[in-house]
Amino acid sequence: MAVPAAVDLVDLALKATTAYQRPDLGTRLQHTRKRLADPAVRVLIVGEFKQGKSQLVNALVNAPVCPVDDDISTSVPTVVKHGDTPAVSIVRDHGPDDERPPERTEVPIGRLAEFVSEAGNPDNRAKLSYAEVSLPRKLLAGGLVLVDTPGVGGLGSAHGAATMSVLPSADAVLLVSDAAQEYTAPEMEFLGAAMKLCPNVACVVTKTDLYPHWRRIVELDAGHLARAGVKADILPISSTLRLHAAQTQDAALMEESGFKELIGFLLNRVVARADDLDRRSTAQDVLDVCEQMATSMKAELSAQENPEQTEALVADLTAAKTRADALRQRSARWQTTLNDGVADLIADIDYDLRDRLRAIARDAEQLLDDADPADIWDQFAEWLHQQVSAAASANFVWTAERARYLAGQVAEHFAEGAEIALPTLRFEDTVGTMGGRVGALEQPVDEKFGIGQKLFTGMRGGYGGLLMIGLATSIAGLTLLNPISIGAGLLFGGKTVRDERKRLKQRRQAESKNAVRKHIDEVTFQVSKDSRDMLRRIQRDLRDHFTVLAEEVSTSLATSVAAAQSAVKTDTNERESRIRDLRAELVRIEALGDRAKQLATQAGQVTA
Repeated sequence: MAVPAAVDLVDLALKATTAYQRPDLGTRLQHTRKRLADPAVRVLIVGEFKQGKSQLVNALVNAPVCPVDDDISTSVPTVVKHGDTPAVSIVRDHGPDDERPPERTEVPIGRLAEFVSEAGNPDNRAKLSYAEVSLPRKLLAGGLVLVDTPGVGGLGSAHGAATMSVLPSADAVLLVSDAAQEYTAPEMEFLGAAMKLCPNVACVVTKTDLYPHWRRIVELDAGHLARAGVKADILPISSTLRLHAAQTQDAALMEESGFKELIGFLLNRVVARADDLDRRSTAQDVLDVCEQMATSMKAELSAQENPEQTEALVADLTAAKTRADALRQRSARWQTTLNDGVADLIADIDYDLRDRLRAIARDAEQLLDDADPADIWDQFAEWLHQQVSAAASANFVWTAERARYLAGQVAEHFAEGAEIALPTLRFEDTVGTMGGRVGALEQPVDEKFGIGQKLFTGMRGGYGGLLMIGLATSIAGLTLLNPISIGAGLLFGGKTVRDERKRLKQRRQAESKNAVRKHIDEVTFQVSKDSRDMLRRIQRDLRDHFTVLAEEVSTSLATSVAAAQSAVKTDTNERESRIRDLRAELVRIEALGDRAKQLATQAGQVTA
């Protein structure tokens, strides 16, 4: 649920903007209020397949919501959130260009496995976006949302790339790995990339009840994290012990399961941090609004108390307004920085993607040169899909990093020593939706070379050899059919078959290479378009955010200039009354600002 103190503070500030006739500032606070109304704190459960992710979710909510079995893998994300009554919905998006709301269908909770498991919905043939499970659980009541991600194919697969693409929208990530072995290279690569997009990451080591050497595995994992420079907690747990402890109400078994530490991490480091961010951002917004409202009052108060200095005050305010108005112009430096930065970023991201895919294409062609595509096609197609998805995912991570850096550069034009709040950048699910718009790698049609074709080809070559050698030996008085000509016919026939087999292999290799080039060209076209569209959306978000900020400052300064100028026309009696009123209003605004500072201080205490 939203932080009540933050909601109350925003409501009070909204009343102030109405009373002081600043609807422009009220618009900002309305956005703040809307943000507080959505308390969801998303935690992604990620990892290789069959590592215990679904069982971990079940143990956290003490309910069999996610299907678990030795032969079941998750194929569709499952979102577990709080609800007054248990309910399950499957959700299907219409597409990124379709503005219609997602299609939601209620299903019995017992049929969830038919839609989210690899056994019931292999490779997500039903094209579902996710399944949503609502449960009345105290752990989820604070807004915690658990997302069980697909593990089919592992972190290096297209599913892993899709998971990577939604990391910026997550509040925390739990990387799940069982205690059977230490971290693998894909897991370490995923952790490094995840830390760049979502710094609140924890590592969960599952199945400690099955592996007596789990402490050694945790020690090795800690060493890998330290060498990689990844700062993340390692939480060893046993979902089986947790579920059994919940049934038997065994406190000692619950302690042994390790779930107290995990739940403490979720509540104190994830949910509490989200509340902390809500407090900080709300306090900053209210303080900014208070400063804007107080500006005109302070200007008028100064003019009322010191009429002889009004001319200098008006001159200073006018100069400040001129600078603020300059920020509103399309030729403003921040606009230039934003436009040039996005243009450069689009070029760099496009080059990075093409460079990655060209390297994959070279490796793919080398693999096809070294083997017969007919023998390795299934493994080759899976490898290529994984490599392409990983390249698109890495490109997406870099895009997100560069976009955040650009936002900071633009904010520097407004800062002037003050802290400027940056907008929440929307990173759409580029990689995750790519698979629905780019077709799978097509296997070229293989020309059959069966026994009949081999016999016919051999006879054709053998006939030529038989005739040629038979005619040559007939000069020596031998018949056309003699041991030498027959042997030559067999040799020529065998060579013709081998040459034909070699020709068909070369043809398969050439057609396979063309198929790879065509597939990579489609991926390049689609992902490049998605990246450009995403960056354009970010550009519009930044432009709108900073334009509104410039307009707010300009409006405040314009009001201050008008108030200072009108103060000159006030007579002595009215001046004293107006000074008292202004001081009283400033006290009220200062009290509102003090409440905002208190809220920010509470956030600091929670963090500590």
